[in-house]
Amino acid sequence: MFLLRLLKIIRIVFAYGLDEFILGHERVRGLEWLVKRVLFWRRLRDSRAVRLRRALEKLGPIFVKFGQVLSTRADLLPPDLVVELARLQDRVKPFPASESERVIAQALGRPPAQLFRRFDPTPVASASVAQVHYAELPDGRAVAVKVLRPGIELVIEQDLALLRVMAWLVEHLFADGPRLKPRAVVAEFDRYLHDELDLQREAANASQLRRNFPDSPMLIVPEIHWDYVSRQVMVMDWMQGIPISRIAELQAAGIDLKKLARYGVEIFFSQVFRDGFFHADMHPGNILVAADNRYIALDFGIVGTLSEYDKRYLAINFLAFFNRDYHRVATAHIESGWVPPETRPEELEAAIRTVLEPVFDRPIAEISLGQVLLRLFETSRRFKVEIQPQLVLLQKTLLNIEGLGRQLDPQLDLWDTAKPFLERWMNEQIGWRALLRHLGREAPYWAEILPQLPRALVTLADPARQDRLVIATERLAQEQGRRNHWLAVIAGLVTALLIVSALG
Repeated sequence: MFLLRLLKIIRIVFAYGLDEFILGHERVRGLEWLVKRVLFWRRLRDSRAVRLRRALEKLGPIFVKFGQVLSTRADLLPPDLVVELARLQDRVKPFPASESERVIAQALGRPPAQLFRRFDPTPVASASVAQVHYAELPDGRAVAVKVLRPGIELVIEQDLALLRVMAWLVEHLFADGPRLKPRAVVAEFDRYLHDELDLQREAANASQLRRNFPDSPMLIVPEIHWDYVSRQVMVMDWMQGIPISRIAELQAAGIDLKKLARYGVEIFFSQVFRDGFFHADMHPGNILVAADNRYIALDFGIVGTLSEYDKRYLAINFLAFFNRDYHRVATAHIESGWVPPETRPEELEAAIRTVLEPVFDRPIAEISLGQVLLRLFETSRRFKVEIQPQLVLLQKTLLNIEGLGRQLDPQLDLWDTAKPFLERWMNEQIGWRALLRHLGREAPYWAEILPQLPRALVTLADPARQDRLVIATERLAQEQGRRNHWLAVIAGLVTALLIVSALG
């Protein structure tokens, strides 16, 4: 199956003329004449952007998601590719309505006609993993019914098998392979992708995010209707809003784009540092804007989580970046073990300063985080920085946030917007508020231990009890010594028997 999938990918690449993206590079441009002669029969009528979009759709969900990420990077791709790839966000070719109705009936036990007062068989949105239908509950409440694509698990398993092989080759054939941990990165992606195939898990993610932002002035998260949820089907409130990519419509509706851009930054940092739980699929197809200037989040299949250690480490680095304290950035990398301990902080500090100093005091329109990350990647290779798989989703989300911010407010100062939030968060982590919070968290434990403390102190102060404790400890040590002796004897006998049997 793997070889068949690989052959299919190669066939699609050449059938849709994607080889021109590779042959355009100066190192392999000489092979262009050979490809044209071998594929003399090929006629490419569509533009390269249309061909790329259709090829990704043909290749399947993983490749569609790759195209979704690229569609947010107007600073890295030509405009024609960005516009066409944006169609992958919610306009993938739908599967038949009869399949949707069959999946719903199988998952929820009854057909849509019995479950809903109204069910629209024409999907309102179709993405790489699922599609969405409009419906109304028996009480008249408008809802969105998300249905998983039939047979999607098999396609994804084939693509993941291909990615695992590619990761193995990268790890063993390239000098930087072990440091980049490609197999660990693929394993992380595998886990999140399988989570996305379980709509019951997605519903739980949505509920958690909704609890994290109750009555928020910045973000709306739809309510989940758990009586209509399974692994293949999820039902949530129908959301009315304008897709965030339609800038002209947002302006016509009186939406404050500058405020919206600031909200986006604050929502991102709140999810990452306050909650350690963030929406990790923030491409424009998953975001609407309400009439009251709030974001509406959709599609909760991929979320990221961070430990307290990860959050603290990231906050230290971000604040050091914002304060241009490159020495602290260097020492934080060394303390975390991400670079070899023998690394000289001064050398790493100088390299980081070279990359980051030019981007400060400039609006986001003049900064490309993609280019900055590329330069940082080159620096990490020089200093043998180990890639952290748990942060891959965070990096991807940060790039998506940058793409959205660039569309909404090109003059947005990302640093000034984020710095006060991070400073406030750090003060809460290490100040008196943090002490009170930790005391409150440990209160049940202390409530159980404190009443027993006087008895324990009396026990320790009683000489007779102390003598009994010493005697009991000595007996325990003697018993353990006897057990160790017999274990050694038994091990010796077993070893002797094995040697005798081998010689015989």
